[in-house]
This record gives sequence, structure tokens and C-alpha cells, in this order.
Amino acid sequence: MRIALVCPYSCTVPGGVQTQVLGLARALASKGDEVVVIGPADSAETAGRVDADSLQGARFLPVGRSLPISVNGSRAPVSPFPATMARTVSALRSFSPDIVHIHEPFVPGPSLAATGFGPRPAVATFHRSGADIAYRAYGRLVGRWSEHLDEVYAVSDEARKTAETCVGRLVGRLEIIPNGVEGARWPDLQPWPKQGPTVVFVGRHEHRKGLEVLLEAFSGLPADARLWALGVGPESARLRARFAKDGRIEWPGAVDDLERERRLAGADVFCAPSLGGESFGVVLLEAMAAGTAVVASDLSGYRLAAGQAACLVRPGEPRALARALGDVLYDEDTRLALVEKGRLRAAECDMALVAERYRDIYLRLARSGRD
Repeated sequence: MRIALVCPYSCTVPGGVQTQVLGLARALASKGDEVVVIGPADSAETAGRVDADSLQGARFLPVGRSLPISVNGSRAPVSPFPATMARTVSALRSFSPDIVHIHEPFVPGPSLAATGFGPRPAVATFHRSGADIAYRAYGRLVGRWSEHLDEVYAVSDEARKTAETCVGRLVGRLEIIPNGVEGARWPDLQPWPKQGPTVVFVGRHEHRKGLEVLLEAFSGLPADARLWALGVGPESARLRARFAKDGRIEWPGAVDDLERERRLAGADVFCAPSLGGESFGVVLLEAMAAGTAVVASDLSGYRLAAGQAACLVRPGEPRALARALGDVLYDEDTRLALVEKGRLRAAECDMALVAERYRDIYLRLARSGRD
């Protein structure tokens, strides 16, 4: 089967949607399908590394350079240029897929081009949680192109509500297929070495991700605790200056996938202190697959991802977060119970199972298109 996966965000920049698209490509390619990922890249060099090192049988077709823009309280590496859209349509026609799977179908760039002018049958998946007035207005404008989509899905109830709010024509059509985690990538990892009980944070240093709340909570933990604050962002400099006297905090910056995965596996606790805007939270599942206990904000997207396998805390409350971190970090029975539940939860959400669900949809639509 020839499958085209279209990603609106740079596939050479870490991100939740990119992780899902690339993981799905690998899972489908492992089943013998011919898979291409079409999306932006931030350079020819990094695009080559995605193709050679990351897709394990699938191919990456870069169609434009990405430009970071502010979206939904974060920075999204998109390529909203006419030339990118034209190259996307050309690449799709050249590949001649049996099915096109478009992620975030109305984001300007490759996804919008595939939605409006690409071949059919076409499946779409919505990831975004939360919408401002501008996004709602934009969604109503381009929503007429939803008639080009044969079936539409969302990764969570929050993502479904956002899509239904912004694109009225989709109401009643969206089913949920949650994100997946590539469980096979984790058992053979060499954990990153640690010195003492360790908490790890993975994410962009911006208000929405709640890193400052975690840092305030961490200041109340015992002297032997350690924190790895992975990532960079607009708040990096301010937060590093504010907490510069706490030598227990390590700031690795932007790391490659292997180091990120090794640190997730090496820490005792992964903390996701986000304040909102999280449609699913696949990084929670990654931590669980790595055998790390999870403490996270009590958000609907995180509840969907974690099930009963995480310690959830009211967002934005450093004292409550400090208590939860202390309980999990220093109570071995509590921590090991979360680790075991987490491994089971990650297995339930394995990317191979997600790929099977989508592949059944692809086959059904492709067959109906030939009838």
C-alpha cells in the first residue's frame, strides 16, 4: 500500500505532532507499506538525517524551509509559503498514493495544500487543543475544504472539541484515535547516569509548559534531589538566572532524541507541570515506556494519556507539586507501583496498535475508492 503522511510542522524540529507522524511512518513501513512523509525541514542537512536515520524504511520528502511562529502559547515551525504548498501538491501527485493522511489539515503549508488540492481518499487527524478568536475565524474561513476529507479523527476529546468549535462542518464526524508510543525503542536504552534521586522535565521553556512551577516546587525538595530541565525557550534565560544558586539543577538545553530518551530512562520521576493547552501528552507515555514514574498536571489530555498510571496534581500549585514529587521520589513502593502501571499503560498505547487502526481505515477507503 502506498501511503503519504503529511505533516504541517518541520520534521527536523522536536514536537508532539512530528513525533506521531514519524512514529506512524516507521510502524507502517515495518508492515511492508511504501510510506512517504511530506513536510517542512529547517535545513537540507537535517532533512537528510531524518530520511537516513529516523524513518527505518519510510522516506521523507522535504517541501520547504520552516519558520517559527507563535501559535497557541507556543512556537510552531511551519512553512506557510505558496512555493511550499505547490511542492506539496507536486510531491503527492508524483508519489500517487493509495491514501493521504493529513495531520492538522488546516495549518497553512503542506497540510492545507494537501487538504485543498491533494489526491483522495484523504484522512485527517486533529491534534491541537485550545483555540483563540483568530483561530476560530480562520477555521471558519478554510473549513469549507473539509468536504475534501473522507474521514476525520482527533487524538483526544480536547482536540475534537477544538476542531468542532473552529470548523463547524466537522461536528458529529470526529472519532478519537489517541496518540501512540513506540514501545520497541525503549527497552534497550542505556539510562543516563544520575547522582541522587532525579526528576526530569522535557519541554519548551515557556509559560504554558509550567517549568517555573516545577522549579519552585523543586526548591522545597531534600538536598540530595536533582533536576534535569531539558529544552530551551523564551523563558530559559530568566529562569536560569532566577534559580542560578540551586546547583542541583542541570540545564542540558536542546538535546538530540537519543539523549532525551536516555535521560527519560535514567530519571526516577518525569514531571509534566503544564498549565494547559495539552491535547494528549505523548511524552507521558514515553516516560512510562522508559520505566519512569510520572507526576503531571491534572489536565484532561494528560488524564487521557496516563489513565490511572500517573500521579496527577492541580496545575499551577508549587506546594502541591512538591508534595507529590516528594512522595513519588522518596517512597519506593509508590514509585515502583507507578512504574509498573506505566509500563502496562504504554503497552496499551503502542504505536503498532495505532498504526493497525489507521491501516484498517486506509484499506477500507482505498478499496471503496476503487469500487
